[in-house]
Amino acid sequence: MTEGADIEVRLVDAWDVETIADLYRAGGWWNEEWDPAALGALIAGSFAFAVAVDPVTGRAVGMGRVLSDGVSDGYIQDLIVLSGYRGRGIGTMILSTLIRYCTSAGVTWVALVAEPGTETFYTGFGFRRMDGHIPMRWYPDKR
Repeated sequence: MTEGADIEVRLVDAWDVETIADLYRAGGWWNEEWDPAALGALIAGSFAFAVAVDPVTGRAVGMGRVLSDGVSDGYIQDLIVLSGYRGRGIGTMILSTLIRYCTSAGVTWVALVAEPGTETFYTGFGFRRMDGHIPMRWYPDKR
């Protein structure tokens, strides 16, 4: 397979949690102390959860999600495509699906925190740096 068009992107309310844990591992975002069973609630609690599926193998090869109250702001999280599938437009398909879902629900303020080196990918969709804003994260042990 060489084209992203061979991949199906599905919005889902549930998916095999071990498969999703493997995608998080591939993205470098998994802590082995976490329980994969909790991913069921993560998927169900997302405003939108997209899975990219290789229809030939049935394997999930990418994912992404949106956190939102469904009224105002939306935050794109956890956009991952397995390394062997990158460069085929799958990330574009996932992100397009998530943005389309947000806008169809009336959520037009959509943000994300991009990893270094991915800014060009996101600017192609209209994302821009927010001048005067600094992304921050709470660290409970670092007060």
